[in-house]
Amino acid sequence: MSEGSMGAPTRHTIKWRDADFVDETKLFTELERVFDLCHGCRRCFNLCDSFPRLFDLIDNSPSEEIDGVAKADYWKVVDACTLCDLCFMTKCPYVPPHEWDLDFPHLMLRARAYQFKHGKGHKKQEQLGEMDKNGPLGVKLSGLANWATERSNTMTRTVMQVTHGVHKDAALPTFAKQTCRTQAKAQVLEINTTAPAHGVRKAVIYASCFGEYNDPAIVLDTRAVLAKNGIDAEIVYPECCGMPQLEQGDLARVAGKARAIALSLKPYVTEGYDIVVPVASCALMLKFEWPLIEPDDENVKALSQATFDVTEYVVDLAAKQGLADGLKPLKGGVTAHIACHARAQNMGRKAQELLKLIPEMDITVIERCSGHGGSWGVTKEFFEVGMKIGAPVFRDAAKVDNAYVVSECPLARDQILQGLERKDKTIEGPGKALRHPVQLLARAYGLTTEES
Repeated sequence: MSEGSMGAPTRHTIKWRDADFVDETKLFTELERVFDLCHGCRRCFNLCDSFPRLFDLIDNSPSEEIDGVAKADYWKVVDACTLCDLCFMTKCPYVPPHEWDLDFPHLMLRARAYQFKHGKGHKKQEQLGEMDKNGPLGVKLSGLANWATERSNTMTRTVMQVTHGVHKDAALPTFAKQTCRTQAKAQVLEINTTAPAHGVRKAVIYASCFGEYNDPAIVLDTRAVLAKNGIDAEIVYPECCGMPQLEQGDLARVAGKARAIALSLKPYVTEGYDIVVPVASCALMLKFEWPLIEPDDENVKALSQATFDVTEYVVDLAAKQGLADGLKPLKGGVTAHIACHARAQNMGRKAQELLKLIPEMDITVIERCSGHGGSWGVTKEFFEVGMKIGAPVFRDAAKVDNAYVVSECPLARDQILQGLERKDKTIEGPGKALRHPVQLLARAYGLTTEES
């Protein structure tokens, strides 16, 4: 073991521009090396479906070693990865600076980049991830779009399964009647000038595509909570952060988005604004993935240092300035899911810490993958796989009869509700519409935004 193996985990920059990155021989050599190491360890056997697939391939091969597995079968392991990052962040003992230098998620990303370059990617998933094309149309035609994507509409959902590869039973996000920024313009917020943070902190909120097109209430509730605490936060949305393209291995496009968004937000960063992101996956992109993809872009670097996940930000406000008075208890208890991409930010259980700010809050914490995985989790091929991965989460959530179920990942929260449905458990009343922990804080302040 190398002397540096006991150091804090580090990540290498993603050298996606190098020819070696998508060289077939070098890629498969690295896949074989890493798969062999994982086979010898097997610590991640219960994280996702990639590892069981790998171990089954090895155990059922003639040699019962990695050399007995056909190279073509490696893609079964790659395709099952959701890029949740948990194996790197929570399980693997061989991540850098260990001499074995193992980063399983970014190796899967490299394999996806190879697939994308050679036209072997998942075209239907790619189309599902075109949020800035699908989103505006979905909002404009929200009545029709929401009707067509409702699970009870068996006719259209069967057609979608055939034409778009979307599993007919997968719950899909609905589209808002108006975009987040349109709704924000119609709202008049009263800024609390007596709040401890007034005049001390400045912030803008990066809405994310989900907040802009699907659930603006998460973003608007974030804005209301900040206003209650003396921060007049503008909502911005230059474009999608590129997480859907990252999942597909289109790293050139992700890099372009990183440069463009960082440039557009540069005036705020330069003026000392905090960039607050209400969706964990998008916060992960801005804070950690972008700087690894574009390490030499100073705007990207500065933006990453100025970015906060919203739960992280509110907890930081409470610790440094204190929160405004007025929080009231909420009845019924909350199940708080600690999302994979929140855990990957290495910031601790900030959702739990935020919920503890609400007086008398009864909190049940679940810290395990829900199995959604973005566009991956709604596909015909992987929907039931994702539900299997999330089964322990659904089981634990069903054990308690809480009025609220929230997650820093809104898609994970919807996955949990679908898992609860299979156990004949439902969330009714105000808890049905509230996906995110910050929305419970808004409700405790009496500020919750009505769904629109």
